[in-house]
Amino acid sequence: MQTGTDQDQILIIDLGSQFTQLIARRVRESGVYCEIVPCTVTTDVIRSFQPKAIILSGGPASVHEDASPTVSPAIFEMGLPILGICYGQQLMCQMLGGNVSVSLEREFGRAFVDVSKVCQLFQGVWESGQRHQVWMSHGDKVDNLPSGFEVVAKTDSAPYAAIADESRRFYGVQFHPEVVHTPDGAALLKNFTHAIAGCSGEWNMASFLETSIQAVREQVGDKRVICGVSGGVDSSVVAALLHKAIGEQLTCIFVDTGLLRMNEGQQVREMFESSFHIPLIYVDASMLFMNRLSGTSDPEEKRKIIGETFIEVFEQEAQNVGGADFLAQGTLYPDVIESVSFHGGPSATIKSHHNVGGLPERMNLQLVEPVRELFKDEVRALGIELGMPNDMVWRHPFPGPGLAIRIPGEITEEKVEILQKADAIYIEEIRNAGLYDAIWQAFVVLLPVKTVGVMGDSRTYEYVCALRAVTATDGMTADFFHYDYEFLGRVSNRIINEVKGINRVTYDITSKPPGTIEWE
Repeated sequence: MQTGTDQDQILIIDLGSQFTQLIARRVRESGVYCEIVPCTVTTDVIRSFQPKAIILSGGPASVHEDASPTVSPAIFEMGLPILGICYGQQLMCQMLGGNVSVSLEREFGRAFVDVSKVCQLFQGVWESGQRHQVWMSHGDKVDNLPSGFEVVAKTDSAPYAAIADESRRFYGVQFHPEVVHTPDGAALLKNFTHAIAGCSGEWNMASFLETSIQAVREQVGDKRVICGVSGGVDSSVVAALLHKAIGEQLTCIFVDTGLLRMNEGQQVREMFESSFHIPLIYVDASMLFMNRLSGTSDPEEKRKIIGETFIEVFEQEAQNVGGADFLAQGTLYPDVIESVSFHGGPSATIKSHHNVGGLPERMNLQLVEPVRELFKDEVRALGIELGMPNDMVWRHPFPGPGLAIRIPGEITEEKVEILQKADAIYIEEIRNAGLYDAIWQAFVVLLPVKTVGVMGDSRTYEYVCALRAVTATDGMTADFFHYDYEFLGRVSNRIINEVKGINRVTYDITSKPPGTIEWE
């Protein structure tokens, strides 16, 4: 476990909620560092973390189900403040002697709680007798409280919507304070981390940068590090941080996979040499990647091939530059969470990421992952702290596997060229419309589908492409961007007229969840 800081910390125990990462985001926004651990975590590990408090996340299970997620009973004897959210509240009540039953009136979505008594969790935010909007998602409910607890808020169908045992500093809420649909949720969580847990709220990117530099120096010593850069935000921030920490011990390698955006190779080289003043080794491995991917359609297999090939190239380049002991990667917290069934916990695997999956067992380089505990927007804040240019820091995310996962099905040079041209037109129009900074991520997907079209007097049979644009804060959840039809029509006309091989354009209006931002 990496704490990343010596300051006050909160531990979030994951019980399977799709919102667990949002809890972490809200806690960090309050200036308190936190980490997520699985519900199988031992009390010894908890003590080693030295948390000021514990939050029990929600989850889709019922406490009445066999093998439903649980926690060690010893956590309630550690003298730490505990906040149980949704399933976390129900589990806490059941384990402490209360009762949970199936609700005849389930609540999903917006609801309103009536505050019956002010407790420390509500202090300065909610007053007795007030009604406030919250976000509910539950089928069970608490119907008998453990000794020491009292009701502090209720809804018509959830009479124990919020409960408190002030003497032990135990609190439970049936609603989700971490989502934006609970308008006062962030303030309630801040009350828990500051007023109840006593955290100072001094964690920020300046402190993270300081401790990260020290951690990198301690891990690396006088050894050499190679860092694979793509020109994206994550790898560029990692490169800048490492250069600040270890200087000439760092060698940056840019691998042109042939799966980058149009003209991106040259742009990356110019950026590192002119703006960052960091030496960069350029490797054109495009034919190697294309040959390895030939005939492969499965998205997971594509990711693994790309991950393995990256490491193979890095190993060779490390030998060429005189050897290296460490490989630096821009792995982020969502990458880790989405890629693994969280260390035996209940959260489901979504997809593998090339940073954290598919690495060959023969790899003889140790990993340096200085932003592994950060969310995307925190990496951007770290980039600003490092003095990086705004246009780089706020660049849209680009996946490590590149255009390979934006071409469902088999990859060919022809398809890559078609997609590069279409994507360049799309991003150009977004910038021309002044929308780039309002969008979290925008790109084109080339579909493995051809349709009949008419151009002039001729029949065409060409590919369909899908436009994707989403708004998000950290990429864990996202909504599609609401373009006007005039903009979509203009982009469609340009792509069809200027890109040979595409005769139909669609727009993806799927949110995350249920979809993911990328298509593969």
